[in-house]
Amino acid sequence: MASLYTHQAANIRRTWLLMGGFLVFVVAIGYVTAWYLQQPGILWVAVAFSLFMNISAYWFSDKVALSSTGAVEADPNTYRELHRIVENLAITAGLPKPRVFIVNDPAPNAFATGRNPKHSVVAVTTGLLERLDRSELEGVVAHELAHIGNRDILVMTVAVVLAGFVAMLADFFLRASFYGAGDRDARANIILMAVGFIGILLAPIAAQLIQLAISRRREFLADASGALLTRYPDALASALVKISSHEAPMERANHATAHLFISNPFGAHDMGRFVAKLFATHPPVEERISALSQMQV
Repeated sequence: MASLYTHQAANIRRTWLLMGGFLVFVVAIGYVTAWYLQQPGILWVAVAFSLFMNISAYWFSDKVALSSTGAVEADPNTYRELHRIVENLAITAGLPKPRVFIVNDPAPNAFATGRNPKHSVVAVTTGLLERLDRSELEGVVAHELAHIGNRDILVMTVAVVLAGFVAMLADFFLRASFYGAGDRDARANIILMAVGFIGILLAPIAAQLIQLAISRRREFLADASGALLTRYPDALASALVKISSHEAPMERANHATAHLFISNPFGAHDMGRFVAKLFATHPPVEERISALSQMQV
């Protein structure tokens, strides 16, 4: 029987394998584009622009997430028990206590954000506080602290940078194929134009799928790390059942921040179809619960 430690290690390996494959994919597209355009300087401009835009988003990720969800800082007196849970688990995890926020929403959910542990935030909805008991709430908070401790914001920012880079390269390749190159014949340009069309359609889709796959692996890793923190995986599994059973979406759910939440903020829906699984920001709850139930502390 696999332990929490083996599940944690396996998820780390799979995440970095995905990141490595993603990087190879980007380098391959960059090589082909540079060869065709014969102007590597354009690629450096694209890299610089993509890095600037996405690192800026990473730097202000907490402000964007909090603003888009309408989260407000949790009053220490009104939410004394929540603050106590967050503080105790942060101490256990060896992390600074993150700021605690509340989202006034009946849908049970939670998220963590921030560029590093010193500038981190844990936010929970009022619906989550109403539906979960203490052990389940501890499981959810531990999951979010695991995201902070595992540096998931950084990993996902790198994934976004690479995905944006792939889309930009595909666009450059397609535009260049229209104008062609002086030392290539018309037949070669037609072939390259066809490749450009395929690239502009498939490259961003492939990049998005890899980015989503990385996001889903991070959820499994946070589940394992959170369960390791509380030593009680059944509590997190029970919390996931309650959270996923809520059918109504969050009032201010949006696709830009959907990957941050512990569960899909758009409400319960059928994840059985292959296409739905492929483009989901979260792994199916049934798979997460099954993984938790097989873990031994």
